[in-house]
Amino acid sequence: MATQNYTVTGMTCEHCENAVREEVGEITGVTAVDVSRTDGHLTVTADTEVADADVLAAVEEAGYTAERA
Repeated sequence: MATQNYTVTGMTCEHCENAVREEVGEITGVTAVDVSRTDGHLTVTADTEVADADVLAAVEEAGYTAERA
């Protein structure tokens, strides 16, 4: 299992968290997504390390920006 951490900006509500969780959760190999609007934290757990570009693109698709923490 691989765990990767990111900082997400722009989330303000539960809907924001759910949007990020849904988009990132669709990435192949991802087994868990933990996201918090309060601290802007995103943790991705996957079978193997996921490409940062894939995670960042998924967050952007949800309408937010992220960077590797």
